[in-house]
Amino acid sequence: MKNFTNYTVYDKKENYHDDTKVVHGALGHDPITGAISFPIFQSSTYRHIGVKENTNFNYSRIINPTREEFERTMALLDHGCDAFAVSSGMAAVSLVLTMLKSKEHILISDDVYGGTVRACTETLKNNGVTYTQVDFTDLEEVKRNTQDNTKMMLIETPTNPMMKVADIKKIAEFAHTQGITVVVDNTFLTSYFQKPLDLGADIVIYSATKYIAGHNDVLAGVVVVKTEEQRDYLKTQNAIFGACLSPMDSWLALRGLKTLALRMEKHNSNAKKIAEFLRNHPKVKKVYYVGFEDHPEYEITLKETTGFGGMISFELDSISTLNKFLEKLNLILFAESLGGVESLVTHPASRTHTEVSEEIRKKLGITDTLLRLSVGIENPEDLINDLKNALED
Repeated sequence: MKNFTNYTVYDKKENYHDDTKVVHGALGHDPITGAISFPIFQSSTYRHIGVKENTNFNYSRIINPTREEFERTMALLDHGCDAFAVSSGMAAVSLVLTMLKSKEHILISDDVYGGTVRACTETLKNNGVTYTQVDFTDLEEVKRNTQDNTKMMLIETPTNPMMKVADIKKIAEFAHTQGITVVVDNTFLTSYFQKPLDLGADIVIYSATKYIAGHNDVLAGVVVVKTEEQRDYLKTQNAIFGACLSPMDSWLALRGLKTLALRMEKHNSNAKKIAEFLRNHPKVKKVYYVGFEDHPEYEITLKETTGFGGMISFELDSISTLNKFLEKLNLILFAESLGGVESLVTHPASRTHTEVSEEIRKKLGITDTLLRLSVGIENPEDLINDLKNALED
């Protein structure tokens, strides 16, 4: 019997461009049957050959061929040692946080997804781990808040929803002098536009529900690690907690991943046009978009990424305008989440960031009139017309 792990995973694929890698994946096809669409191995357990001989597969909570193909492809794209596909973005965050021990300290982005804040306030606090939220665009603030027991930095860049951009390379250089692990949430840009491990980060996490899977039809998370030591530790933790991605969801994520390059380019080009439209509309007070040349961290974006992504936040002139706007939208849907082919708009203050205190929301600029727009792959003229109609008196 053939063993999947006996096959050369990369087969020189590390030399291919990303738009080729996403299509062909790690193995790319089933090496046993030749199936071009990698099969869904919908099995919870596997037959052993003998007491001392096996196929490397035993129980699907530990390892599954479909999930393994997705994981290896993600590691290939991010230039990592290995990857873990889990049941949601928060499962990915939670898995990484198991690396922290009692009396240790973590720095997290001040403008970070509310679920990550909740994980720190509810779970880490109960385990004796302390945390501090910092502005990672200010290296001096990062240094001031680094403690002797700081063991991890968890950075969102660009941040959600204020679109602040951290200099991953500079932060990693400082962190490593202190023996600190740098984790980057790369959900907004994906490995197609940004490769944190190449910039010095140690671990990358994704809500693969978003751009990676890309079709608003699957919940998934991914952790990509740089070293075998990280892999071995997280492999054990992942087996214990059992938040593994199911075979069907792994297949959906793999299928979505095949068009990542095409989708990201379209998200990117659409967002540029829509950001300019919003910026010039009289009812829009401010637009937060990393592709503007006057964005405070524009030069960092040019240096560390190859695209701006499809995310925009913008502030309207009043609550009245906001309520009418959401009611009148037709094509763009008022819904949580992001990164799918459909354009979605959400209200961070009442939806995604309710776990963040009102004081911190105000400090960051997450006002009651702020909206976050995930620009889809529709025709940009149709999207702009929808926005225009919704903003009319």
